[in-house]
Formats: sequence, structure tokens, C-alpha cells
Amino acid sequence: MTTEFSDPLLKYREQHKKRLSYMPWLYFSLKPKHLAWAQAWQQEYQDYLCSVESIQIGKNCFISPDAQLFAEPNRDIIIGDGSFIAADCVLHGPITLGKNVALNHHCTLDGGRMGIHISDNARLAAYCHLYAFNHGMKLDYTIHEQAVSSHGIVIGQDVWLGASVGIVDGVTIHDYAVVGMDSTVTRDVASYAIVVGNPAKKIGDRRDKK
Repeated sequence: MTTEFSDPLLKYREQHKKRLSYMPWLYFSLKPKHLAWAQAWQQEYQDYLCSVESIQIGKNCFISPDAQLFAEPNRDIIIGDGSFIAADCVLHGPITLGKNVALNHHCTLDGGRMGIHISDNARLAAYCHLYAFNHGMKLDYTIHEQAVSSHGIVIGQDVWLGASVGIVDGVTIHDYAVVGMDSTVTRDVASYAIVVGNPAKKIGDRRDKK
């Protein structure tokens, strides 16, 4: 389907909205003439989200309208100042994002019952998936009949999760750690550790990097 634009500027603006949705870091460096319409666009969408879901949004945030955020009472989503959520992310509370948290496109976060907490300046690359719940596996019942448990997930400050990282319920990734692309984290990760693999294992320490 082709959309006709009588004003070339509107055609550019619609494309720019798509660009920002998949590369939200560009929002924070827009020139004043573009920032004016982008801020108005974001304010309108963020106001709408807050009116239909149990969501709190800090200052100077970007949330793609192509992301899906679901938050019921007691399963709130709280987004700290300066954070962004890119297109095709799916979030189900309870989830708390600190300041300057980056969720790149196609990240999936489900807070289960106990929630996901992501601290200031953490960066999640595309296709990360965090599930703060798990099913039982007893043979007495089928999988869909199993009891569901939830312990929660904690991501420390300035943590970097590479593309397609998976985090299972009950894991804490401590401050300044890095998890390599395509890794699956099944145990806690120490501060400053660099881990990779499935299951993820330590291969280095950020403090050794020059």
C-alpha cells in the first residue's frame, strides 16, 4: 500500500519516525527543527500510553509506537529519565527501568510475578529476552498445567547485554558486567565480569580492558 503525500516534508517526517523507532538513540541528538515535532509526537503517544496502561514515564524518554507495553495495576511499568524503548519490543510488567536504559528493537521482557529491575545506564541490544518466571516440569501434569514460579531478574548499572542474550528467572547480573551475543545466563554474574556462551561462563573482567 502506497501513501500519497502532497507535502514532501510530511513524507520525510513519516520515514524519520520509522528511523527513530528502530534507532531511538538518534532522538537524543535531533536538531531543534526536528526535535520540536518529534517531542510533540512522543508526548502525545506517551500520554496515551499512561491513560490506558499502568505506566509511569520519566523525562526525556523515547518509546516507539511500534513497541508493545502491557501493565496492569500491581504489574506496573516504570521508565526512568532518558530511557528508550525501540520498535517491536514487548514488555509485560512488573518492570522498572532506571535512568538512561536502552532497550533496542525486538527485546522481550516479562516480569512474571516478582518483576524485572534494570538499573541506570544498562544497555540491551536487539532481540534480548528476559523472563522472570518459569514452569514446573513434574510428569504428573502437562507443561501448561504446571505451577508457575517467579523470583525476579535484576540487571545492575552500566550492564551491557549483547544481541540475542537470554536471561532466566532468578538471575542477578551485577554492576558493570557484559554478556556476549547469543549467550544464555542461568546463574548470577559478578560485577565487572565478561561472560559468554550457553550457559554463560566468565571469560574476562572489564577492569582489565585498556
